[in-house]
Amino acid sequence: MEHRWPGFGPADILLPQNCDLTKWSVVACDQYTSQNDYWQRVAERVGDAPSALKLILPESQLEDGHAAEHIAAIGETMKEYLAAGLFQTYPNALIYVERWLDSKKLRRGLVGAVDLECYDYTPGAGTLIRATEGTVLSRIPPRVAVRRDAALELPHIMMLVDDPDRRLIEHLTYETDRMEQVYDFDLMERGGHITGYLLPPELQVDVAELLADLADPDRFAQRYDAAGKPVLLFAIGDGNHSLASAKATYEEEKKHTPQEQWAALPSRYALVELVNLHDESLEFEPIHRVCFGVDAPKLLKDLAAAYPGAHYGAGEGHTITYVWAEGEGQITVPTPTAQLEVGTLQEFLDQWLERNGGSVDYVHGADVTRQLGAQTGNIGFLLPAMGKDQLFKTVIFDGVLPRKTFSMGEAHDKRFYLEARKIK
Repeated sequence: MEHRWPGFGPADILLPQNCDLTKWSVVACDQYTSQNDYWQRVAERVGDAPSALKLILPESQLEDGHAAEHIAAIGETMKEYLAAGLFQTYPNALIYVERWLDSKKLRRGLVGAVDLECYDYTPGAGTLIRATEGTVLSRIPPRVAVRRDAALELPHIMMLVDDPDRRLIEHLTYETDRMEQVYDFDLMERGGHITGYLLPPELQVDVAELLADLADPDRFAQRYDAAGKPVLLFAIGDGNHSLASAKATYEEEKKHTPQEQWAALPSRYALVELVNLHDESLEFEPIHRVCFGVDAPKLLKDLAAAYPGAHYGAGEGHTITYVWAEGEGQITVPTPTAQLEVGTLQEFLDQWLERNGGSVDYVHGADVTRQLGAQTGNIGFLLPAMGKDQLFKTVIFDGVLPRKTFSMGEAHDKRFYLEARKIK
């Protein structure tokens, strides 16, 4: 990756050739974690055909007692595919992706590599690329184990750029006649349809210049009212833990590699798909909270007392709607320190439940939240959807989003494995 690229740029991208791409491409490994029947169905469909399924470890299999065997088999299959000449290499490539989702919405993206020197998943990091959610460190080792001895990486990471003017990616829609089409096929299991185009050098230059403009410190400070804050150019939307694992693997290799050789380490980079936060296909849905086995009146009283000036009823500030056995109401925190309502609520709940007992679940859908919250001994909290303009600002000022802040699309809309890159 040339220096002129701010944290993201071209890579030597491998694409499978002379095989059934519908069987090759499978959904991200962290989906359908409790539905092993989904993965069994995919395996039956793939059969003996070459497939990314044989190069990944679905999380549904992490606890089956055979993880080490799965990882060893993955490593051998990678070597076999490479030896058989299964892949065509596109050197110094960026691939423009158009994916028609099952919902008939079009999502546009750009596949390239991130420089892991520009990324840190630690909350409050000041790097160009940052996590959007707190990283659960226990989820990293199994992924590092897969990556450590692997010859290839396959990305399911979706990285977001905040481009409300839609200058960076969307205009490529009108430039496809200048590009080589490198794939075009239907994805399995309601994945929709995907088409990929190779950017010519002149369009790569355009992308680099636009990224440099978005990364300008003065522009950044003015845009987010963030004078003195380090520039945030990219936020990880999906695949936080996979990118964190790539970072951990790279940091391992740095320990026994002279610093002057770090730039040449394949592990320094990781393939991702870059998507505009403002892409119309990306819909942020709130994730609500339901507390079980609690003294609801006490919890509400303590919530109102936890923040200066907090009061019952709607008002200016963060208004949090609650549902319990006695009906529905609101508590307003007038001078919140967090950027989002979910941050104000989650900070309180974490401390309160630790002191008073009970549990919390994270629920999709307002109707389910109301139904569960109204049961005796429970209380539900309905949270507003996060505006897209709040994502980057929250990461800039709060470090990371509170866990389970929002959901971004259905499982079948998540990224499918397709491209690969040699890392050994």
